[in-house]
Order: sequence, then C-alpha cells, then structure tokens
Amino acid sequence: MAIFHSPHILALTFGILGNILSIFVYLAPLPTFYRIWQKKSTEGFHALPYLVALFSSALWLYYAILKTNTFLLITINSFGCVLEFLYLIVFIAFAANPVRMLTIRIFAVINLGLLGFILLAIHFIPKRSNAVKVMGWICVAVSISVFAAPLSILRQVIKTKSVEFLPFSLSFFLTLSAVMWFAYGVFLKDMCIAIPNVVGFILGLLQMLLYAVYRKRKIMEEKLPEQVKSIAVVAVSEAQQK
Repeated sequence: MAIFHSPHILALTFGILGNILSIFVYLAPLPTFYRIWQKKSTEGFHALPYLVALFSSALWLYYAILKTNTFLLITINSFGCVLEFLYLIVFIAFAANPVRMLTIRIFAVINLGLLGFILLAIHFIPKRSNAVKVMGWICVAVSISVFAAPLSILRQVIKTKSVEFLPFSLSFFLTLSAVMWFAYGVFLKDMCIAIPNVVGFILGLLQMLLYAVYRKRKIMEEKLPEQVKSIAVVAVSEAQQK
C-alpha cells in the first residue's frame, strides 16, 4: 500500500496522528448542527467556514492524488469533503430563505465554478511535477483562507462578549491538528503542507485565548445577579425592621 512508502517513519507517525485529530476537527461542529436540527433554525451561525473548508478539502484531495504516495492526505480529505457537504445540506435545509439562497450562490461560485476552473487549468499543465507545484501553492493559499475564515466568528465573539458561537473543542483540536500536520510536512519535506499549519496553530491559540477570556467573563456575569439579589434581600429586611 502507498501508506508504507512514506520516506520517513516520523512523517508516517505524524500523518496518522494528524488524521486522527483532523477527524475530531471535522466532527467538532456536530453539536452546532444538532442544535440547528433541533431548533429548525441556523440562528446566528455562518455557512462560510464550511463552504471554504469543503473547497479546501477538495483541493487537497486533488493535490494528494497528483503527488502520489500521500495516502494519509487522501483519506482525511475524502472524509472532510463528505462531512462538510453534509453540514452544508443541513445548514441550507434550515436557513432562512435569504441566507439559504446566498449560501447556494456562494457554493455554486466557489465549490463548483472556481473549483472546476482550477482542476481544469491544472489538468492542462504539461509536466506533472509542475502541476503538483502549482496545485500545492494553490492549496497553501486556500488553506490560509480556511484558517482565516473563523476570524468573522472571532470578531463576533469580541463584539458580543459571548463564546456561544465559538466551540472550544474545535479550537483545541484545530491547534493540535495543525502541529501534527506541520510536523508531517516537515518530515515529508513538503512545505506546501507545513506552511499553512503555522497559521493554523497561531489562530487556534488565539481562539482558545478568546474563549478563556470571554467564558470567564460570562461566569462572572452569571454570579452577579445572585449577589445583587442578596443585597436586595438584606435591604428589604432592614426596611421591614424599621
């Protein structure tokens, strides 16, 4: 099997760990979509991260097929394509009509039009090694966009001072996954894999930091009404005694 042709045992090890952690990354939004399913509404959630993630997974899948001997990239990105597509189906099913139509239009432009154009253009590059290089750097650019996509959510967290739309599990596994795939890329001597995961690691840490800050603030706010209630009770008691 191609998996055993890895040029370095460390690349194989980190690749397997990267697959395992990436599965958790892909599964992390499940509670969000279960909530959407239950409430029959997408509420304040956005489809953009899932649209871009599907686009990225499809590109990495094609890159892995072109490069050969990258079985670990094929497995995880095949899984990612299927799961992200299912997420989008659920989102579109329960989104309000304007949001639904916008999501479908973006899907058509990015995941059908742009993806089809890129794959067709790469197909006509005469030398396979050149095609792999071009495809690799396209994947780098798109992957950085994927990691940057949650910035809109981070802005919402800062604006609302609420971590409701920032799942901690996603940020945690995203950060660990970025470390594993960075190491995989380094030992495989593939900078196209390593570079975007540096960005992923930094943004993952930023998300966890914001979660820690605003979750603590939420806990403090939840305790405040009880303190106010106690003060009010004391004030009433004193008034009655007078």
